[in-house]
Amino acid sequence: MLRHPIPRRGARFALIGAIAAGALALSACTGSATPEPTAATGAPDPDASLAVGLVLEPTNLDIRHTSGAALEQVLVDNIYEGLVTRTQDNEVETRLADAYEISPDGLTYTFTLNEGITFHDGTALTSADVVASYQTVKADAGVQGNAEFAGVAEITAPDARTVVITLSEPDQNFLFTLTGPAGLVFKSGDETDLKAAENGTGPFTLERWAKGSTITFSRFDEYWGEKAGVAEVVFHYIPDFTAGVNAALDGTLDVLTAVDPNLVSQLEETGEFLTTTGRTTDKATLAFNNKKAPLDDVRVREALRLAIDHEALVEAVGAGTTLYGPIPELDPGYENLSDVAPYDPAKAEQLLKEAGHAKLDLTLTIPSFYGTTVAQVLISDFAKVGVTLEVNRVEFATWLEDVYTNHDYDLSFVLHVEPRDFVNFANPDYYFGYDNAEVQDLYAQAQAELDPEASADLLAEAARIVSEDHAADWLYNGETITALIPGVSGFPEDSINSRIDLVGVTETSAG
Repeated sequence: MLRHPIPRRGARFALIGAIAAGALALSACTGSATPEPTAATGAPDPDASLAVGLVLEPTNLDIRHTSGAALEQVLVDNIYEGLVTRTQDNEVETRLADAYEISPDGLTYTFTLNEGITFHDGTALTSADVVASYQTVKADAGVQGNAEFAGVAEITAPDARTVVITLSEPDQNFLFTLTGPAGLVFKSGDETDLKAAENGTGPFTLERWAKGSTITFSRFDEYWGEKAGVAEVVFHYIPDFTAGVNAALDGTLDVLTAVDPNLVSQLEETGEFLTTTGRTTDKATLAFNNKKAPLDDVRVREALRLAIDHEALVEAVGAGTTLYGPIPELDPGYENLSDVAPYDPAKAEQLLKEAGHAKLDLTLTIPSFYGTTVAQVLISDFAKVGVTLEVNRVEFATWLEDVYTNHDYDLSFVLHVEPRDFVNFANPDYYFGYDNAEVQDLYAQAQAELDPEASADLLAEAARIVSEDHAADWLYNGETITALIPGVSGFPEDSINSRIDLVGVTETSAG
């Protein structure tokens, strides 16, 4: 599971939760016939305690000031809420807001709050809390989402249920920004220590946190909306994949997320678990240092892409689907770009010779927690076209310093997981070193475009250019496997490495 972006405009530590989690989120499952799980019978138990296995534990609970997948995954929608949220398909929908309107010029957003919303301490939420929360995001560079609020000109509350946000220029992504940590609403003037406690508006409250082990949520019975279907959720943090499967097998867990594809058969063969395969926006990215020879030669970059058998790589990883461009299926602007770099080792060899590199030595810098499968496939595929690949496995802090900050690398591999992060290819200072004025202009047009479909078309045009420039290679689009006992219903399937909305989950005893 992985969740937070490799930073867009700074915030280098947004990367940490993202990549670390991302290494875990992959999944896909194939297998032979297995016993059918025993069906659950009876009505859902409103007093049920749901045990969920996760991989990445938060370092603290202050989602306002701390980036990372682990926080957003469990806190957004469960403990804290924003005016809007997003579905598993990454579509925006209302949450604290009952409705919203956008002015024809795309500059003014008017939100009407639902009635009867209270914080967990019993205080009624009003538009003043929203204004204070968002003014803090805009003013404080240490608050998550500050950079995304740069275009916010004014935030006002005409009355207790209305919030008006005015932008200085149109921003197609602004509503989506509000679905993340930047859009969460906190009590004005609240002195709660958010690192270890909370005072949100969501359907659950924080019961306890046993650091290094579990986090427990309890149903908030005064919740303003649909009440949670279970009385309690216990998140068990189990960083080792095998240990997670063992915890499911011994009955500790009702749900195990981020199941290792190589271990899923152990669960399925018992006949006691259902498994789901969910989509994500995880982009397994082979980064090329576009500013460093020989990667500054487009022929070399294209050759490396043509040398990779993407279908075989996905099969070896046991997870995901092929991806030949920078935008995954769940994001606006997706287009199947498999025609740009189909597997063709003969052409790859020819291009390398034309570029003067019949024999080529390159180094792949990769965070050490990613395992060996991807590197092994790349070594084998590249060797067939005369490229010798040395693998440099480093601690994540070293990767951040050498690759992300100092841009000192040839090739690198990480999972870029954040939704709608195409901006990285419109930023010449990003660690890819990719600088294309046409792409930058198309991205700016897409952001300013008021019509979502027209904006997506502009993004698709820009993404094709990026792929045709071979600015990077996208090895696959990750998927995530979840295993559940049959009595669990309503557990999300897609995008759960970024968030798990549990309000609609129920549990019934097995029959």
